[in-house]
Amino acid sequence: MVTPFALDPQQRAWSEELRALAAERLRPLAAAGEPGRVNRPLVAALGELGLLARLFPAGRAPAGASEGPAPDAVRAMDLCLLRESLARECTEAETALALQGLGAYPVVQSGSARQRARWMPEVVAGRAVAAFALSEPAAGSDAAALELRAEPDPGGAGDGWRLTGEKTWISNAPEADVYTVFARTGQAPGSRGVTAFLVPGDSAGLSGRGLDMLSPHPIGTLTFDGVPVGAGDVLGVPGGGFRVAMRTLDLFRPSVGAFAVGMARAALAAAVAHTGERRAFGGPLKDLQAVSHQLAEMATRTEAAALLVYAAAAAYDAGEPGIAARSAMAKLFATETAQYVVDAAVQLHGARALRRGHLLEHLYREVRAPRIYEGASEVQRTIIAKELYR
Repeated sequence: MVTPFALDPQQRAWSEELRALAAERLRPLAAAGEPGRVNRPLVAALGELGLLARLFPAGRAPAGASEGPAPDAVRAMDLCLLRESLARECTEAETALALQGLGAYPVVQSGSARQRARWMPEVVAGRAVAAFALSEPAAGSDAAALELRAEPDPGGAGDGWRLTGEKTWISNAPEADVYTVFARTGQAPGSRGVTAFLVPGDSAGLSGRGLDMLSPHPIGTLTFDGVPVGAGDVLGVPGGGFRVAMRTLDLFRPSVGAFAVGMARAALAAAVAHTGERRAFGGPLKDLQAVSHQLAEMATRTEAAALLVYAAAAAYDAGEPGIAARSAMAKLFATETAQYVVDAAVQLHGARALRRGHLLEHLYREVRAPRIYEGASEVQRTIIAKELYR
C-alpha cells in the first residue's frame, strides 16, 4: 500500500491559490448572503472561477493530481484539497461547492447521457443548484429505513411512479433546482427496495420549507405529494439506489474530514495569533505553560486529522481495499478534532470569541453539524468496527 503523507509542491501551491481566491473573491459574496438561504451569486462565482469544474473534470485534472480510476469524476484528493483550502478562508464557499458535488455526483456516476447533458453543464456553471435528498423524519442514521414511497403511476405508460412522503434535513432545500431523491420502489426490506431518482425542483406536487438551524447553510424539508417520475428519471437501475447513495458517501466522507481540517486550521491560526499578542499576568499568553501546551495539543491533533484525510483520499484514488473503513476513520477523527480545536480556541480567546461576527463564533456554529451529517460519529464507529471483522 502506497499513500502520500505529505502534499507535493504543486498541491501546496494549488491550495494556496484556492485560499487566495476564497479570501479575495468569495468571502465578500458570502458576507452579502442571507444565512439559511441559497447564495446564488456565490454559487455562480464558484462556476465562473472554474472551481465547480474541478469537481467534475471530465478527464481534466488540476495541478498536482495523481492518476485516478474515474476520468469523469473528481479525485478524492483534489476534492479534499478544495474543501480544506476553501474552509480555511470561507466556510460558506466550501459548503456551497460541496453541496453541488454531493447533489450532482450521483448524476456523474449513475446518470444517463440525457441526464448528464441536461443538468451537468448547468451545475458546473453555477446556474443550477443541486441537492442530495436522502434523510427522512424516521430515517437519518438508519438510511436503509427510508419510507418515501414510489408507487406505480396508474395514469402513466406503465413505466412511471408517483413519489409520496417527506424528506428532511436536506441541504439546499427547498431552493434547489434539481434533487437526487431516494425512494422505496418495491417491497424488499432494507436497502434492496430503494431507487434513486433525479427530480427537478419545479416538479408538480413538490413543495418544501426552510429550517432555522444553528449552522448558517441552507437546509429544509421536502414534501412529495404524488410527484410524477418516469423510467428516464431513474439514476442507475430500479432497486439500485442504495448503492448510488453509498458510492457517493464513500467519496464525500473523507472530504467532510477535509472541511473539518480546514476549520481546525483556521481556529488554530487564530489562537496562535491571539495568544502571541494578548498580554496577561506580566507577559503574552503564549508564555504560560497551560496555554502553550494547549496549542501544542491542538496543532498535533489537527495534523493527525489531516494525515488521516489525505491517506483515505489517496487510497480511494488508488482503488485500494478497505475504503469504507478508511473514509469512516477520516471523517470521525477529523470532525471530532475540529470540534475540540474550535472549542479550545474559543476558550483561549475568552468572551470576545463569542461575539456575533467573530471568526470563532462563526466556526463554533459551523463545526457542530459535520459530526452528524453524512453519517454521525456513532455510525462511523459502527462502520469501522464491522470492517475489522471482514
